[in-house]
Parts: sequence; C-alpha cells; structure tokens
Amino acid sequence: MDQPRKFLYNSNMANVLQIRSYNLFGETDELADVLHVETIRSRSEQHDWELSPHRHARLHQVLFMTSGGGTVDLEGSPHALPAPCFVNIPRGVVHGYQFEPGTSGWVATLPSDLLDHSIRNGEGVRKPLEHPCVAPLAADLRAMAETLYKEYHSHNFARAQLLRSLAGSLSGLVARYIHNAEGSARTDASNPIFARFETLVEQHFRSRRPLSDYARDLAVSPTHLNRVVHQVTGESASHLVNERMLREARRMLLYTSLSAAQIAYELGFSDPAHFSRVFTKGTGMPPRRFRTQVVDTP
Repeated sequence: MDQPRKFLYNSNMANVLQIRSYNLFGETDELADVLHVETIRSRSEQHDWELSPHRHARLHQVLFMTSGGGTVDLEGSPHALPAPCFVNIPRGVVHGYQFEPGTSGWVATLPSDLLDHSIRNGEGVRKPLEHPCVAPLAADLRAMAETLYKEYHSHNFARAQLLRSLAGSLSGLVARYIHNAEGSARTDASNPIFARFETLVEQHFRSRRPLSDYARDLAVSPTHLNRVVHQVTGESASHLVNERMLREARRMLLYTSLSAAQIAYELGFSDPAHFSRVFTKGTGMPPRRFRTQVVDTP
C-alpha cells in the first residue's frame, strides 16, 4: 500500500479525548485524485477491524457495507451496522468504527469541493447529505458504489470525467435515501430564520456583506441572528458566511483557470493580498499552493 493512503483511516490513538482531524493524505494535504474509493477490509483489517474516532476537515465519506456488521460512533452516539447498509459521514463529523472481522464493502471519499461543484442550490440535495446517519443499502445504490469502485481502480480513458459523473449520481442517490428515511422529520425541526439566512448567504456571499446587512434583511438583530445560527450549527453567522466564500474559492481554484487575484475580485475582495490571507487562515495554505497541490498533482 502506498504511504499517503495510510492517512485515510490511520487515527487510532491512546487517548480517545484527542479527536484528530484528517484529510485523505495527511493533516495539511488535500486529496490528490478526483476522489478515493477502497474496500472496508483494506483499511480496517490493518487495525484489528477497529478505527478510533476521528474526522475529516474537507472530505465527505460514504461507507457501503455489503456483509458483516459492527457499530459506528457518530459524534459520540453509537449506531449498529446491520448489513447491508450505508453510513453517511459529512465533513467535520467525528466518527469511528468497530467492525466484525471479515466485513465487506467499500468506502468512497469525496472532496467537499467536488460535491459543491455538482450540487445545485435550491434543489434540496445538500441538506440530506449534511446529515450523518446509517440507512439501509438499496440494490441500486450498491450497484452504483460498486461501479464507482471499479472505475476508480481502472486506468481507462476519461477516467476522471466518469468519476466526477458517478460521484454526482452517487451523492444524489445517497441524498434521496436519506431524505426518504428522515427528511420529513428533519424539515419539521428546521428554524425558519436559519433557512432564510442560508438563502441570503447563497445570494450574497460574493459581496462581502457585513453581518448587520443580513440581520436587517431578516428583521432581527445581529445578536439574535448569531444566536439562531449557533443553535443550529454550533458556529457563528459570520463563520458560515466565510465558509461559504471559502468553498466557492476552492471550487474556482479547482475548476476554473482564473488567477488567485481574479478569484479575489470575483468574491468581493478589493485587495487580492487580503483574500490570500483569509484563504490561508481558513484552509491552511495560500491559494496558489492549494491549486498546485490539488490541480497539478499527477
């Protein structure tokens, strides 16, 4: 096994209170391929079928279990894994596994930027995907996962294009089954102010609007808006606006040929150097290095 891949699940630790954050190829590196797919066995067997709690900062994972069993810890809450099933792990969610020996299936790891590029706002797909859960593995979803695994390990012409397309279809099916199983219950619990705030952020995140403008549009005070957003997400309202801008910046660095300065202006920055500082603080590397490591990696 190549050395970089050892970072994907290599999170066993002596002290479980130290929850580590991992990207696929290490703490500060980004995903060097379009996505990553491997078998459950290839990683977990190395660690006696137990993977301690960890999280991935900018990666979305879906585990597809076809046989076997075990438990998954999602943010401190244990869930049984009755095969066949799938586990949806949004970015930043703390998770750990304890598998029965011989458990089989696949793990697909998708960069958050790839999902952002394939998901259109207003279609309702993003919200189910942001819900960590265990759900039954339907036959069509299993077949899609298997196809993705086979294409990932092929070296055929147009591999990257097919992987991107398959990832979009796979995420759509995952969102559909999560929505069917739990969508209505989650919709009832949503906060209308937060929902309207999300809509406004999508409309204006490129303009560097102050939080007071969002609060004014929602007819609430900035303090109340922060309170609502924190109750839903655990983060401040300004953090969500900044994260949305960073996601778009990473998407543009990945999928366009615009320079870092041009992207800065597109995202409402009057000074590209300011954009570079904000991007570096939010992602751990400056824009040009991000593009070099992710886009230009063979």
